[in-house]
Amino acid sequence: MPDTTERRFPKITEQGLDLLRKRIGVKIGTTIEPWCHEATRDNIRHYAHGIGDDNPLWCVPEYAAKTSHGGIIALPSFLFSTSRIISGYVGGLPGIHAMWSGADWTWHKAVRRNDEISTDAWLKDVIEHNTRFAGRAVQQIYHVDFFNQHGDLVAEADSWCFRTERDHAREQGTKYQGLKARPVRRYSDAELADAYKLYAEEQIRGATPRYWQDVAEGEALPVMLKGPMTVTGFIAYAQGWGGLYIRANKLAWKLIDAHPGTGIKNRFGIPDCPERVHWEEEFAHEVGAPGAYDYGPERCSWLTHQLTNWMGDDGFLRRATCKIRRHNPAGDMLFIRGKVKRKYVEDDRHLVEIEQEARNQDDELSILGNGVVELPSRT
Repeated sequence: MPDTTERRFPKITEQGLDLLRKRIGVKIGTTIEPWCHEATRDNIRHYAHGIGDDNPLWCVPEYAAKTSHGGIIALPSFLFSTSRIISGYVGGLPGIHAMWSGADWTWHKAVRRNDEISTDAWLKDVIEHNTRFAGRAVQQIYHVDFFNQHGDLVAEADSWCFRTERDHAREQGTKYQGLKARPVRRYSDAELADAYKLYAEEQIRGATPRYWQDVAEGEALPVMLKGPMTVTGFIAYAQGWGGLYIRANKLAWKLIDAHPGTGIKNRFGIPDCPERVHWEEEFAHEVGAPGAYDYGPERCSWLTHQLTNWMGDDGFLRRATCKIRRHNPAGDMLFIRGKVKRKYVEDDRHLVEIEQEARNQDDELSILGNGVVELPSRT
């Protein structure tokens, strides 16, 4: 068994940054195959179930046929499965860890059942930071446009990853020093029962319209629970979303043979994907994380899940922004809260802006979000 305790990983270099910056504005080709080309009934349902969303508008054809949409549509966050770029597939800086850290989405049209999705993508910017997690870090911002088979722009988004030095994060990072020293959290049956009440009481607005005139600034959205986090849950999300580097057998070999930096030897000496930080506790510790943790696009999708539950079938999610603030390791619970910030009319659209934040069971901030929902009007 190889000794991984002395393993050293590559560092961020000026030469690597210079090469990376030359990619800014250059359109990325179609060689990176998405998980989903089409918004089929099964693909939509698998993604929805991967985030724990059982809204019948995405999942039940008989229900959806009776709505104003006339059939199943895709939940807004489904588009994560149609582009590995928006989901965190980064180029440049080989051997430097990548952590998906946020996105800014705008939706223009609903994605309908069996729509074919194509994308244009490019590196938008490269920004250097100094972080508590890993010291020097590089933020890579990508832009992606999403089109249906008719050439209509259905959505556009920026997303960003932070590239960090694994050795520095593990040995010198200060963000999780206190967390690493904590004993493993074990929940009582009573604590779990209290949390699970939020699942039992979760409200899907559905066919009952939420009219713009009935919304008041300052009103709170129902609290949404996600968790308790388990590796099983992380894998369930990967099943619907597709992951970035998850491959088997020959396909795994082809990926690592073409991109050697994606293969990091496991305890058997076998090159395996860096994505296993989401299910392999030991490797998560090697990159400085507190343990196997959730996916960034998954967490962004949880925020939009709260918004689509609230807005109902006749609402339309126009914009959503999320900014990740810490990892959610296995064992965490997440409580998502939202509040109406303002309501306004723009271009004849009746819009509501909603602020969101999610904290874990210890009241530590996990993610910040903001959404703009278009609602039907009584007039």
